[in-house]
Amino acid sequence: MTRSGPTILLAAGEPSGDVHGAAVARALRRRWPGSTLYGLGGPKMAEAGVELLADVRDLAVMGFVEVAGRLPYFFRLFRRVREEMRARATDLVLPIDYPGFNLRLARAAHDLSIPVLYYIAPQVWAWHVGRVRQLARYTDRLAVILPFEEEWFRDAGASAHYVGHPLLDREPVVVTRSEFFERLDVPTSAQILALFPGSRPQEIVRHLAVFEEAATIIRQKHAHVHPVIATVPTVPPSLYERSDLPRTDDFRALLAHARAALVKSGTTTLEAAIANVPMVVAYRAHPATFWLARRLVQVEHIALVNLIAGERLVPEFVQDAASPRALADALEPFLLDGEARGRAIAGLERVRQKLGGASGRSSNSAERVVDLAAELIGDS
Repeated sequence: MTRSGPTILLAAGEPSGDVHGAAVARALRRRWPGSTLYGLGGPKMAEAGVELLADVRDLAVMGFVEVAGRLPYFFRLFRRVREEMRARATDLVLPIDYPGFNLRLARAAHDLSIPVLYYIAPQVWAWHVGRVRQLARYTDRLAVILPFEEEWFRDAGASAHYVGHPLLDREPVVVTRSEFFERLDVPTSAQILALFPGSRPQEIVRHLAVFEEAATIIRQKHAHVHPVIATVPTVPPSLYERSDLPRTDDFRALLAHARAALVKSGTTTLEAAIANVPMVVAYRAHPATFWLARRLVQVEHIALVNLIAGERLVPEFVQDAASPRALADALEPFLLDGEARGRAIAGLERVRQKLGGASGRSSNSAERVVDLAAELIGDS
């Protein structure tokens, strides 16, 4: 490490990783103001001072079939990143989730004798369990964000450390109900049904029309319910323009003022749980991807909120089961005052407690990641 600070490669491959990577980048700058940060990420990491070699808009691809079509690009990018690690005398490699690319990156860093701190462990406990051996072998520290992961990964031989969930570290939403509803041009007497079709282009294509049709079924019966679509800046706007529904990229304000949510499986299920919003979870994939996933996935639930709860707390619908009628029927009880809504809200509270203790908040996850980084580069 130079006197001015370490040179650190951060690698995130999707919008959620960009958010968490930006928080870590800011914490790294606080610890080492003269540090050099570079790697893969998005606009938030760039704003936090990370020099980007590639943008998440080119990286956010999910599914066996979808990834196969982009393999030449990923091979070229991997060679470039590996050369940059050598040329820049990198002190630490910090991959963030995104296992397909980042596991190869961890191995390359290990082969170059560069310490590896992997943040947000790939969910190999759900599928592809064999990858845990790679994590144990090629990482020096594994910073995990789900409470059950620390013991699981340690039992598999990895140096795992629970750092708390970064979603609990954010400031409360300050946009008032009247301000938010005025922004959407929705009456303040309305109930909002939040629609989260995904953060990748292919997810929008597969989910948006189905979600909108489910919302239309609900509207026909409950005219006071207003569906609102959560958009993602890294997705081309044209993918949303087929819908006439109100849209917002302020997803936290949307959840803060939503009555219920229809959510694509992923981190957003935890966002909704933290916001105390009952939800229905759905996921559709390419048929070949789904066929392979059915043979590889080894967990009972697809939704993170259900995995943490250890029970089917919220309804899940996968592939053809995620029909508009099925989604609408499952959502309706959460829009009404009654036993189903009460049970869901109580269950979400239990999930929040598991994530961050009785207070519902963790200590700063990014700062705890930087503490692990300091141990690895010898500046604790």
